[in-house]
Amino acid sequence: MNVLHAKNLQSVSHGFFGRRGGVSTGIFASLNCGPGSGDERADVIENRKRVSDALSSGAPLLTLYQIHSGNAVTVTAPWNIGEGPQADAMVTNVPNIALGILTADCAPVLFADAEAKVIGAAHAGWKGAISGVTDSTIAAMEALGAKRNRIAAAIGPCISQTNYEVGPEFRARFLESDSSFARFFTPSDKPDHFRFDLEGFVAQRLDAAGLASVERLSTCTYAAEGDFFSFRRATHRGEKDYGRQVSAIVLKA
Repeated sequence: MNVLHAKNLQSVSHGFFGRRGGVSTGIFASLNCGPGSGDERADVIENRKRVSDALSSGAPLLTLYQIHSGNAVTVTAPWNIGEGPQADAMVTNVPNIALGILTADCAPVLFADAEAKVIGAAHAGWKGAISGVTDSTIAAMEALGAKRNRIAAAIGPCISQTNYEVGPEFRARFLESDSSFARFFTPSDKPDHFRFDLEGFVAQRLDAAGLASVERLSTCTYAAEGDFFSFRRATHRGEKDYGRQVSAIVLKA
């Protein structure tokens, strides 16, 4: 099982899990944790159990019905697989509940105020990022007693700028929001197209929020086929479906 940046922050355990170390086969090989994929449900359940055990034995792994929004929810109790609320971020101060974010190019962001014992997790695709999903996560953590100047955040594997080509309408939407966002785009070889720095944009939002620290893994999901699932890579190849890796964080009991 390939786990990036897994370490303990006092009472917190977290990890960015790749696609290795599971039981799924074919295009879902092998640690596919997405119940919304066409993978065998029993395999997805086993994969998620392996992630849970790697983080904290017995902690249920919760994932949301992600909708590319700026919405964050507060978790007080676990739910069954596939029954999560429609949102793109969640926070909790309840020990032994693993908050999981499913991705296949979008940026997963994990948050922790180890002193207040409050954690968060966000799914930051471009829509969620520009809609303020990270700000919503921080605000929800503060409502539980966290302080932003103590919050550590880490941005996990996502598609790199080199492999994220977008059209002029995409760039225009960002510039309409703030003209300074032009710095996250570079021209591509295709006329009137650009390459977007998703990780850089998410990091800028986190830095602007005044957190204690913001770390970037700077690992590309599109390029590292053996290590990560990628929606864009699957689309370019005409594959019918794709797996999802998970990034998760838990307060130890």
